[in-house]
Amino acid sequence: MAGSSNATATNRKLSSTNLVNLVVALDERFADDAGARERLARAGYDVRIDAGASDPVLAWIDDEFGGAWSSEVAAGHAVLATRDGNPAGFAAFDPRGLRYAWLRGVAREPGVGIFGPFGVAEAHRGIGSQLLHIALCGLRTRGYQRALIAATSDALVPYYARHADAQVVERFDRAQFTPEPVRTVVLASGSGTNFQSVIDGVVNGLPLELVALVSNKAEAFALERARRAGIPAVALPWQRSEQSRERYDAQLSDAVEQYNPELVLLLGWMHLLDPSFVAAFPEMLNVHPSFLPLDPLRDLVGMPDGAMIPAFRGPHAVRDALAANSPWVGASVHEVTVDTDRGRVLARKPLRVLAGEDEEGLLARLHPIEHKLVATAIRRWLYERA
Repeated sequence: MAGSSNATATNRKLSSTNLVNLVVALDERFADDAGARERLARAGYDVRIDAGASDPVLAWIDDEFGGAWSSEVAAGHAVLATRDGNPAGFAAFDPRGLRYAWLRGVAREPGVGIFGPFGVAEAHRGIGSQLLHIALCGLRTRGYQRALIAATSDALVPYYARHADAQVVERFDRAQFTPEPVRTVVLASGSGTNFQSVIDGVVNGLPLELVALVSNKAEAFALERARRAGIPAVALPWQRSEQSRERYDAQLSDAVEQYNPELVLLLGWMHLLDPSFVAAFPEMLNVHPSFLPLDPLRDLVGMPDGAMIPAFRGPHAVRDALAANSPWVGASVHEVTVDTDRGRVLARKPLRVLAGEDEEGLLARLHPIEHKLVATAIRRWLYERA
């Protein structure tokens, strides 16, 4: 998605119900970026263009702009402005392989290249137009005749018209991507704070139909949250002395299957799923309390300050991070595969560990981040499948 010229406007865009696609003619105005580079240099900024951007830059983007953009930036090129060695703003362009519904029209026409995401930190908001120009020049250099600025809001149309002579070519209402609420089963093992955030999100327009909550812990407070919300609550503990692992997994699969879900959400689910379950419910998302690398094969991930930390996969990610004296933790929402915590990341955000912080305090600070990421990832999943 195309971003805005500053973080505040970015938040406004994300709350809008309407989206617009704009097109910029990549004429002679975008044949040379030397002027824009010179203006940035005079203001004290260094500029470079990266293919995919580095780990620290991608982590900074997730930290600064909500957690959903790094994978888009990694899929293409990015103009990055830094000052005193610190990131100030970026403009991504020419990503490949994005799945969003709004990229199935004009975006597929010959000679059209995609611009965005695009964001500038509040303290540097004056540099946005220069980054925009350099990125559009980058698209022209790669042989495109037009640039598509995708999925922005009406409020930002004047900005792009002023700085790039952009014209609106397509309009969408977010509701058109989800005409019917998606049947969703939630699996949770604990108190269910993420589950509650989804319940609240549905009340406020998140287009899901929560058809059941299943817990493998009979005492899990998530069950009570479901009952209070009028959602069928299924307690399905594993009777280890009486049931084999295979029998329990089959029972769990049957319990979920009866609700015919289109989406399964793992929100604090503490039971490793059998491969047959994953195969039966391929549309499944999991929230995990660590900052996972975008490449599922990697076991290290870069942070905004340049530190490299382990991915901390598995059931005790925060505890493991503290034991390793990691300066960072985080949260991620990813697709579920048979390989634990190695599915495609849809949203993620880093969190710095405070001096002397224990697991309980750190988890308390992580929960609100998880709540936002879960909603962001669900919406991304919806927009990609529409």
